[in-house]
Amino acid sequence: MDQQPARKPSPPSIISADLKIVGDLSCEGEIQVDGSIDGDIRTQSLLVGETAQIKGEIVAETVNIHGNVNGQIKSRYVNLAKTAHVVGDILHENLTIETGAFLEGHCNRMVEKSAANEGKVNVFGSDDANRRLTKIKEGAGANADENKEDTKAVVSS
Repeated sequence: MDQQPARKPSPPSIISADLKIVGDLSCEGEIQVDGSIDGDIRTQSLLVGETAQIKGEIVAETVNIHGNVNGQIKSRYVNLAKTAHVVGDILHENLTIETGAFLEGHCNRMVEKSAANEGKVNVFGSDDANRRLTKIKEGAGANADENKEDTKAVVSS
């Protein structure tokens, strides 16, 4: 019987505090950003450090924000730490906001009908999911999707 060895989780790709990137990033694993990024980020897991400055769209399964983000976030799990400063819309399945975090934008809770029974949402997206996200981004009416909650939030201490 031919068994493949279990894959070890790889360490995160780290963008250090003194590094500035202009352009899009794509990674199948985890990215930790402590520096500055002017571009879109697509990854499995993203950790935005306290010194980080991100300007662009974020698409990830899990996003933990401790720094500054200016742009839309599409993620299954989003956590805004008390030091987070986010200006932009958040499309999420689960959202946690700590006391002291700053958020200016719309929060839209997304639930995939086909994935609801399995407890999974593919944010990297089926074409149907991407069409739904685009429709919401373009300002679709509240009745366009019964599985969406729309709120405007500004949270600060």
